[in-house]
Amino acid sequence: MVVNSVHWFRKGLRLHDNPALQEALNGADAVRCVYILDPFFAGAANVGINRWRFLLEALEDLDSSLKKLNSRLFVVRGQPTDVFPRLFKEWNVTRLTFEYDPEPYGKERDGAIIKMAQEFGVETIVRNSHTLYNLDRIIEMNNNSPPLTFKRFQTIVSRLELPRRPLPPITQQQMDKCHTKIGDNHDQLYSIPSLEELGFRTAGLPPAVWRGGESQALDRLSKHLDKKVWVTSLEHPRVNTCSLYASPTGLSPYLRFGCLSCRVLYYNLRELYMKVRKRCSPPLSLFGQLLWREFFYTAATNNPNFDRMDGNPICVQIPWDQNPEALAKWAEGRTGFPWIDAIMTQLRQEGWIHHLARHAVACFLTRGDLWISWESGMKVFEELLLDADWSVNAGSWMWLSCSAFFQQFFHCYCPVGFGRRTDPTGDYIRHYIPILKDYPNRYIYEPWNAPESLQKAANCVVGVDYPKPMINHAESSRLNIERMKQVYQQLSHYRGLSKSSYQRAKCATPFIPDLTIQEGGKLNLIEMLWHDLKKAVHARKTSSLAELKQFSKDEWTKISPQCCE
Repeated sequence: MVVNSVHWFRKGLRLHDNPALQEALNGADAVRCVYILDPFFAGAANVGINRWRFLLEALEDLDSSLKKLNSRLFVVRGQPTDVFPRLFKEWNVTRLTFEYDPEPYGKERDGAIIKMAQEFGVETIVRNSHTLYNLDRIIEMNNNSPPLTFKRFQTIVSRLELPRRPLPPITQQQMDKCHTKIGDNHDQLYSIPSLEELGFRTAGLPPAVWRGGESQALDRLSKHLDKKVWVTSLEHPRVNTCSLYASPTGLSPYLRFGCLSCRVLYYNLRELYMKVRKRCSPPLSLFGQLLWREFFYTAATNNPNFDRMDGNPICVQIPWDQNPEALAKWAEGRTGFPWIDAIMTQLRQEGWIHHLARHAVACFLTRGDLWISWESGMKVFEELLLDADWSVNAGSWMWLSCSAFFQQFFHCYCPVGFGRRTDPTGDYIRHYIPILKDYPNRYIYEPWNAPESLQKAANCVVGVDYPKPMINHAESSRLNIERMKQVYQQLSHYRGLSKSSYQRAKCATPFIPDLTIQEGGKLNLIEMLWHDLKKAVHARKTSSLAELKQFSKDEWTKISPQCCE
């Protein structure tokens, strides 16, 4: 029987450690490597030019690698449900392979394709390689629910076998056994589009700080592993000014697009640690960033509403404000706080910011200052951040806004002090906000406090050349902490916790209780009541902390007598 395979590339844009691609090659007479791109999606999706450029570069690199093996990448325009029936017939396909996608949308899409393939008599083979572990197994070991604290997640992972070892790259010998003739019109039919073809304007677009592709990923990995002091240390490296800039050893966008296998990174770190430390087994802390990625994937895999408040069983229902003008100022780096504006400018220009910078701007937008929903911030990151994927992006925003996983709402990042501690000289601000470059260190983080004569001498008058602070941080943070306190007090009340239990939980752990527990539908009732409270609070313009506290208490008592007995 003739075996004609199609391997469907999605996230796993690489030839190393690609078990699904290996299955496509196994015993096949012909293999075609396909990437399906919907040209209409480019204009409609909330994905910015830097992310599209990274993807196209990754596809170009993949095509170049396949060329060296006498093959090519077939980029097909359209949607999978429309494309595959045509390809199945045109190429007489008998086998379809692809990498397992653990996210809800991906699982639904892939289920439809598997069913379609069966109708065409096409065998489907799916292999996991985007995550270290089998997420369903983790959930099974946690009484069939995802662990919602990182500590619990680590406990379960520590009981699992080590991740499967990565597979070697595809070889010329493997590809020669199933050689597929490439037509002379391949570039006309299956070429990788340009940014211009996708509708983006590229005039004045600066060179990419992060270039996409497997080749870049492996080169960065090599440099990353040369930093032996970091790799073998149990402590996080000290964050300084240099940490805030894009690093030539950074890997997160390459993991997100699958240009680098997470298993290759895992085992390289593990083996280097064992070689240098002379120990049999490294601690889990060595793999912290990889494990946080797995943690959020596990929490999201069976929750199609993970990226929103509505219908999300693990998300605290906080009555955020609706303020499009304030959101735009934050997203465009016009808040009047140089530290925040520099971070958002770097994000928009380069597509990456340091994780502590992410903490700063996320806190500022949500519980720290502006009291705007994490959903809005998540969408901005989805557009601009190269390494933003559905699970990790949504999970991080819920965490940083104290909507899930984390409840230390009384800790807020100061948009002046936090930046000053990280970069005392303010050079990072001068780099991304050059209008402030002539301000002395003393005023670079709070130019509004500089004397008017100094502002004029620096050729940047606050309120004219650079915006005034859009909010009083001290007042807004105090108000928002009180708001969060009210939310969590009501949450602890309807969960049946005593005040002392609430205080102990608040002080003892950075994670909120598991909100997926339902007792006779009680949670659904509370959600409805909380929705009523949100509407009441939005309709009431409070002018002081005391008024807010009393109004929330009175209003909650009125609308939820069932829970205040």
